[in-house]
Amino acid sequence: MTETKTVQVNRVYIKATPQAIWDAITKPEWTQKYGYSGLAEFDLKRGGKHRTKPTQEFIDAGFTSDLLDGEVLESDPPRKLVITWKLLMDPSLVAEPYTTLTYDIEETKTAGTRLTVTHDVTDAPGHAALVSGAMENVDAGPGENAGGGWAWVLSDLKSVLETGKNIVG
Repeated sequence: MTETKTVQVNRVYIKATPQAIWDAITKPEWTQKYGYSGLAEFDLKRGGKHRTKPTQEFIDAGFTSDLLDGEVLESDPPRKLVITWKLLMDPSLVAEPYTTLTYDIEETKTAGTRLTVTHDVTDAPGHAALVSGAMENVDAGPGENAGGGWAWVLSDLKSVLETGKNIVG
């Protein structure tokens, strides 16, 4: 089998501190406010597990088990988080290998804080399409294939941190 290397990089500048962004990525009280609105749980040490549990909206839509999971490869709060990552909601994606997700958080002198999300989706074409936004349906409800990808998630995160409101509410 020939390996196909695919790496997607997304970047956003946010008027928030690195710690605020770190908390928004790693704490369930924040992760439920933006993006796909799951409840993230992290054991933030090398080899620690992470998972995202469903919110009530997902449970009401029939998704009662973990939405995604993986392992912490590197944790340097509030600057860098590297994890393995796999979406568990779709059987075709469960069959794909774990992907590697890196969050780099850097405070700039003039543009707020730069958040760079690098997602290595090598040999995971379903994940690659989903997180790229290729299957975008921003009007989808919980449990439906929204597919807005990282651009949509990061836009929503920026909105929540800067205004207190997500982009759909």
